[in-house]
Amino acid sequence: MNFSKISIKKVRELIVFTALLVVALWKFDVVIEALKEIWKIIFPFALGGAIAFVINVPMSFLEKIILGKIKENNKWAKKLARPVSLFLTIILLVGVIGLVMFGVIPQLTQTTGSLMTRIADFIPQMQNWIREFSHDNQEIMKLVNQLQFDPDQAIKWGISILGNGAGNMMNTTMSALGSIASGLATFFIAFSFACYILFQKERLYIQVRKVVFAFIPRQKADAFLKICSLTYRTFANFITGQCLEAVILGTMFVITLGVLKIPYALLIGILIAFTALIPIFGAFIGCAVGSFLIFMVSPKQAVLFIIIFLLLQQIEGNLIYPHVVGGSVGLPSIWVLAAVTIGGNLMGIVGMLIFIPTVSVFYTIFREYVYLRLKKQNIKRVTRTEVEEYDKRM
Repeated sequence: MNFSKISIKKVRELIVFTALLVVALWKFDVVIEALKEIWKIIFPFALGGAIAFVINVPMSFLEKIILGKIKENNKWAKKLARPVSLFLTIILLVGVIGLVMFGVIPQLTQTTGSLMTRIADFIPQMQNWIREFSHDNQEIMKLVNQLQFDPDQAIKWGISILGNGAGNMMNTTMSALGSIASGLATFFIAFSFACYILFQKERLYIQVRKVVFAFIPRQKADAFLKICSLTYRTFANFITGQCLEAVILGTMFVITLGVLKIPYALLIGILIAFTALIPIFGAFIGCAVGSFLIFMVSPKQAVLFIIIFLLLQQIEGNLIYPHVVGGSVGLPSIWVLAAVTIGGNLMGIVGMLIFIPTVSVFYTIFREYVYLRLKKQNIKRVTRTEVEEYDKRM
């Protein structure tokens, strides 16, 4: 039997791959430990790439605005456009985080302080409601009367928990300091790497293209780079649309709750804006927390808040989301739900955020592949009852 050089090369590659697979399965625990060590080494750079990807979205927008206002012959201004846009982006992100902290933390502290008093006032009211509803049933009231809440005892209990935690922390002070120092060093390396990527992104892009075309055949390299470009656009559009949608939804709640004089308007609006970053289920988390806070002040206003939430969710889901986010990833709603469910089960909240654009990329690639296969089989369109072919005379 005669084998060509290409066949011999493929057989050799298959043998090597099989041998490596057998060794990996035989020493599976060793392979896992080695992968963990490798991940520890490359984690700062992976984190830096993620930071650069997120920052690049607003930075590119600002850079286009700055470059649009610069004259063609002004070379120094063009060189400064990127550093200025990066600096403005960082200032913007830090400002948003600071605004959220200064807007939420004081109100959250005030809420925590008044919450204990309101719980203590609410329990007698609840006991009276149950007494009236149960017609003063002795067995039920015996259980209800056992409900007692002492704010001073709650404060002492919280202090004791913090004291125990502080004691445990003191026992592991050196390890905690070491973890903090390691985390700061990792973040510094990641942020520095992200800045390098953002400043040199065109040069890095050309270098990556050179490597791809050097080791992969031309047709496969073009397909690979096309998929990478599609992935970047999908993730960037998803991040932009999701953040914009969260800001719009949070603003709607702050204004509506403020006009109706419902308590904790700013706190609940910011909370819903942040939880809305979690697709589909996020805003309902903010609704549950907001309903509880308002319920401790006024049960009637809590019911009103739930009604307002359902109305604004309908407006947001039917009018805002389809225009802001719906077309950004091009993924049908049933697959969005599937991506959120699978991603949440595998990786939690991070999985929900990652799997929607990831599934969108696979969906787009698979759809193009299906259309290509249909075209090869001379099929133009498929409906529920018939299959339309291309005109053979064309």
